[in-house]
Amino acid sequence: MSQIDPHLEAITAKTLAHYNQRADDFRDGTKNHDVRQNIDALLRHIAGQPPFTILDFGCGPGRDLKTFASLGHRPIGLDGAQRFAQMARDETGCEVWQQDFLKLDLPDAYFCGIFANASLFHVPSRELPRVLRQLHAALKPAGVLFSSNPRGDNVEGWSGERYGVFHDLAHWRAYLADAGFVELEHYYRPAGLPREQQAWLASVWRKAAVQAATTPEYT
Repeated sequence: MSQIDPHLEAITAKTLAHYNQRADDFRDGTKNHDVRQNIDALLRHIAGQPPFTILDFGCGPGRDLKTFASLGHRPIGLDGAQRFAQMARDETGCEVWQQDFLKLDLPDAYFCGIFANASLFHVPSRELPRVLRQLHAALKPAGVLFSSNPRGDNVEGWSGERYGVFHDLAHWRAYLADAGFVELEHYYRPAGLPREQQAWLASVWRKAAVQAATTPEYT
Protein backbone atom coordinates (compact mmCIF):
# COMPACT_ATOMS: atom_id res chain seq x y z
CA MET A 1 0.00 0.00 0.00
CA SER A 2 1.41 3.39 -0.93
CA GLN A 3 2.15 5.93 1.79
CA ILE A 4 -0.65 8.45 2.32
CA ASP A 5 0.16 12.12 2.86
CA PRO A 6 -0.49 12.88 6.57
CA HIS A 7 -2.39 16.01 5.53
CA LEU A 8 -4.80 13.91 3.47
CA GLU A 9 -5.15 11.43 6.31
CA ALA A 10 -6.13 14.32 8.59
CA ILE A 11 -8.72 15.49 6.07
CA THR A 12 -10.28 12.04 5.96
CA ALA A 13 -10.20 11.69 9.74
CA LYS A 14 -12.05 14.98 10.21
CA THR A 15 -14.74 14.03 7.69
CA LEU A 16 -15.22 10.61 9.27
CA ALA A 17 -15.40 12.17 12.73
CA HIS A 18 -18.23 14.38 11.47
CA TYR A 19 -20.19 11.36 10.24
CA ASN A 20 -19.53 9.35 13.40
CA GLN A 21 -20.73 12.21 15.59
CA ARG A 22 -23.87 12.75 13.55
CA ALA A 23 -24.63 9.19 12.50
CA ASP A 24 -28.11 9.08 14.02
CA ASP A 25 -29.16 12.39 12.48
CA PHE A 26 -27.77 11.34 9.10
CA ARG A 27 -29.63 8.03 9.21
CA ASP A 28 -32.91 9.69 10.14
CA GLY A 29 -32.48 12.45 7.56
CA THR A 30 -31.70 10.17 4.60
CA LYS A 31 -33.65 6.98 5.29
CA ASN A 32 -36.54 8.02 3.04
CA HIS A 33 -34.46 9.42 0.17
CA ASP A 34 -35.54 7.81 -3.08
CA VAL A 35 -32.46 6.69 -5.04
CA ARG A 36 -34.14 3.86 -6.94
CA GLN A 37 -33.31 5.66 -10.21
CA ASN A 38 -29.63 5.22 -9.33
CA ILE A 39 -29.99 1.60 -8.25
CA ASP A 40 -31.83 0.78 -11.47
CA ALA A 41 -29.13 2.54 -13.53
CA LEU A 42 -26.47 0.25 -12.07
CA LEU A 43 -28.43 -2.97 -12.33
CA ARG A 44 -29.63 -2.58 -15.91
CA HIS A 45 -26.07 -2.35 -17.20
CA ILE A 46 -24.67 -5.42 -15.41
CA ALA A 47 -24.37 -8.31 -17.84
CA GLY A 48 -25.24 -11.88 -16.93
CA GLN A 49 -27.82 -13.48 -14.71
CA PRO A 50 -28.58 -12.26 -11.19
CA PRO A 51 -28.00 -12.41 -8.32
CA PHE A 52 -25.12 -9.96 -8.58
CA THR A 53 -22.35 -9.37 -6.05
CA ILE A 54 -22.41 -5.62 -5.43
CA LEU A 55 -20.15 -3.36 -3.39
CA ASP A 56 -22.06 -0.49 -1.79
CA PHE A 57 -19.12 1.92 -1.57
CA GLY A 58 -19.88 4.41 1.19
CA CYS A 59 -22.91 2.47 2.36
CA GLY A 60 -23.65 4.74 5.32
CA PRO A 61 -26.27 3.31 7.70
CA GLY A 62 -27.32 0.65 5.17
CA ARG A 63 -30.38 2.02 3.39
CA ASP A 64 -29.30 0.89 -0.08
CA LEU A 65 -27.76 -2.36 1.13
CA LYS A 66 -31.23 -3.30 2.31
CA THR A 67 -32.70 -2.49 -1.10
CA PHE A 68 -30.11 -4.56 -3.00
CA ALA A 69 -30.68 -7.50 -0.64
CA SER A 70 -34.46 -7.23 -1.03
CA LEU A 71 -33.98 -7.51 -4.79
CA GLY A 72 -32.18 -10.81 -4.33
CA HIS A 73 -28.61 -9.64 -4.87
CA ARG A 74 -25.50 -10.20 -2.74
CA PRO A 75 -24.48 -6.76 -1.45
CA ILE A 76 -21.43 -6.01 0.65
CA GLY A 77 -21.15 -2.63 2.32
CA LEU A 78 -18.06 -0.51 2.82
CA ASP A 79 -17.77 2.65 4.89
CA GLY A 80 -15.00 4.48 6.68
CA ALA A 81 -17.18 5.64 9.58
CA GLN A 82 -17.24 3.08 12.38
CA ARG A 83 -20.76 3.97 13.49
CA PHE A 84 -22.13 3.73 9.96
CA ALA A 85 -20.52 0.34 9.43
CA GLN A 86 -22.06 -1.01 12.64
CA MET A 87 -25.46 0.54 11.88
CA ALA A 88 -25.44 -1.07 8.44
CA ARG A 89 -24.59 -4.50 9.86
CA ASP A 90 -27.28 -4.23 12.51
CA GLU A 91 -29.91 -2.92 10.08
CA THR A 92 -29.34 -5.32 7.20
CA GLY A 93 -27.44 -8.38 8.39
CA CYS A 94 -25.13 -7.87 5.41
CA GLU A 95 -21.37 -8.11 5.45
CA VAL A 96 -19.95 -4.61 5.91
CA TRP A 97 -16.27 -3.66 5.74
CA GLN A 98 -15.00 -0.65 7.65
CA GLN A 99 -12.31 0.81 5.38
CA ASP A 100 -10.94 4.30 4.90
CA PHE A 101 -11.38 5.27 1.23
CA LEU A 102 -7.69 6.16 1.09
CA LYS A 103 -6.63 2.77 2.52
CA LEU A 104 -8.74 0.30 0.57
CA ASP A 105 -8.10 -3.43 0.66
CA LEU A 106 -10.38 -4.94 -1.97
CA PRO A 107 -10.37 -8.36 -3.65
CA ASP A 108 -9.44 -8.47 -7.32
CA ALA A 109 -12.14 -9.06 -9.96
CA TYR A 110 -14.78 -9.86 -7.35
CA PHE A 111 -17.75 -7.53 -7.84
CA CYS A 112 -20.30 -7.45 -10.65
CA GLY A 113 -21.09 -3.85 -9.77
CA ILE A 114 -19.99 -1.05 -7.49
CA PHE A 115 -22.56 1.46 -6.22
CA ALA A 116 -20.83 4.69 -5.17
CA ASN A 117 -23.78 6.89 -4.27
CA ALA A 118 -22.70 10.23 -2.74
CA SER A 119 -19.32 8.89 -1.65
CA LEU A 120 -16.50 9.35 -4.18
CA PHE A 121 -16.70 13.13 -3.96
CA HIS A 122 -15.11 12.82 -0.51
CA VAL A 123 -11.87 11.51 -2.07
CA PRO A 124 -9.33 14.35 -2.48
CA SER A 125 -8.53 14.88 -6.15
CA ARG A 126 -4.87 14.00 -5.62
CA GLU A 127 -5.84 10.48 -4.52
CA LEU A 128 -8.84 9.98 -6.80
CA PRO A 129 -6.92 8.36 -9.72
CA ARG A 130 -5.49 5.72 -7.38
CA VAL A 131 -8.85 5.01 -5.72
CA LEU A 132 -10.59 4.67 -9.08
CA ARG A 133 -7.94 2.21 -10.27
CA GLN A 134 -8.54 0.16 -7.12
CA LEU A 135 -12.28 0.08 -7.82
CA HIS A 136 -11.55 -0.86 -11.44
CA ALA A 137 -9.39 -3.78 -10.27
CA ALA A 138 -12.09 -4.95 -7.85
CA LEU A 139 -14.66 -5.32 -10.64
CA LYS A 140 -15.08 -8.47 -12.65
CA PRO A 141 -14.40 -8.18 -16.40
CA ALA A 142 -17.03 -5.83 -17.89
CA GLY A 143 -18.23 -4.97 -14.38
CA VAL A 144 -20.13 -1.74 -13.81
CA LEU A 145 -19.47 1.29 -11.60
CA PHE A 146 -22.23 3.73 -10.68
CA SER A 147 -21.35 7.08 -9.14
CA SER A 148 -23.37 10.05 -8.00
CA ASN A 149 -21.64 13.23 -6.84
CA PRO A 150 -22.72 16.78 -6.04
CA ARG A 151 -21.74 18.70 -9.15
CA GLY A 152 -19.84 21.94 -9.36
CA ASP A 153 -16.99 23.77 -11.05
CA ASN A 154 -14.19 21.50 -9.82
CA VAL A 155 -13.92 23.32 -6.51
CA GLU A 156 -12.27 21.34 -3.71
CA GLY A 157 -12.41 22.03 -0.01
CA TRP A 158 -14.47 22.06 3.16
CA SER A 159 -18.23 22.27 3.48
CA GLY A 160 -18.53 22.65 7.20
CA GLU A 161 -16.79 19.61 8.70
CA ARG A 162 -16.85 17.53 5.51
CA TYR A 163 -14.27 17.65 2.73
CA GLY A 164 -15.47 17.31 -0.84
CA VAL A 165 -14.61 17.79 -4.50
CA PHE A 166 -17.38 19.13 -6.72
CA HIS A 167 -16.68 17.84 -10.23
CA ASP A 168 -18.21 18.90 -13.51
CA LEU A 169 -18.96 16.30 -16.17
CA ALA A 170 -15.86 16.94 -18.29
CA HIS A 171 -13.43 16.54 -15.40
CA TRP A 172 -15.27 13.50 -14.02
CA ARG A 173 -15.15 11.87 -17.46
CA ALA A 174 -11.41 12.46 -17.66
CA TYR A 175 -10.77 10.82 -14.29
CA LEU A 176 -12.86 7.76 -15.14
CA ALA A 177 -11.42 7.33 -18.62
CA ASP A 178 -7.88 7.52 -17.25
CA ALA A 179 -8.76 4.78 -14.75
CA GLY A 180 -9.91 2.44 -17.54
CA PHE A 181 -13.68 2.97 -17.60
CA VAL A 182 -16.01 3.48 -20.55
CA GLU A 183 -19.06 5.70 -20.06
CA LEU A 184 -22.47 4.08 -20.43
CA GLU A 185 -24.75 6.96 -19.45
CA HIS A 186 -25.05 10.03 -17.27
CA TYR A 187 -27.92 12.12 -15.97
CA TYR A 188 -28.66 14.83 -13.43
CA ARG A 189 -30.81 14.63 -10.31
CA PRO A 190 -33.38 15.26 -8.98
CA ALA A 191 -35.27 14.29 -12.12
CA GLY A 192 -37.80 16.71 -13.60
CA LEU A 193 -36.23 19.92 -12.32
CA PRO A 194 -34.48 22.69 -14.30
CA ARG A 195 -30.76 21.96 -14.68
CA GLU A 196 -29.75 24.73 -12.28
CA GLN A 197 -31.75 22.93 -9.57
CA GLN A 198 -30.24 19.51 -10.30
CA ALA A 199 -27.40 19.39 -7.81
CA TRP A 200 -26.28 15.81 -8.47
CA LEU A 201 -24.39 14.31 -11.40
CA ALA A 202 -24.97 10.55 -11.81
CA SER A 203 -22.96 8.43 -14.20
CA VAL A 204 -22.54 4.76 -15.09
CA TRP A 205 -19.29 3.18 -16.33
CA ARG A 206 -18.10 -0.20 -17.56
CA LYS A 207 -14.71 -1.69 -16.82
CA ALA A 208 -12.97 -1.66 -20.16
CA ALA A 209 -11.68 -4.91 -21.53
CA VAL A 210 -7.93 -5.29 -21.38
CA GLN A 211 -6.54 -5.53 -24.88
CA ALA A 212 -4.18 -8.42 -25.39
CA ALA A 213 -0.70 -7.54 -26.52
CA THR A 214 -0.07 -8.30 -30.17
CA THR A 215 3.11 -9.75 -31.59
CA PRO A 216 4.38 -7.89 -34.64
CA GLU A 217 4.71 -9.85 -37.82
CA TYR A 218 8.11 -9.91 -39.46
CA THR A 219 8.54 -10.25 -43.18
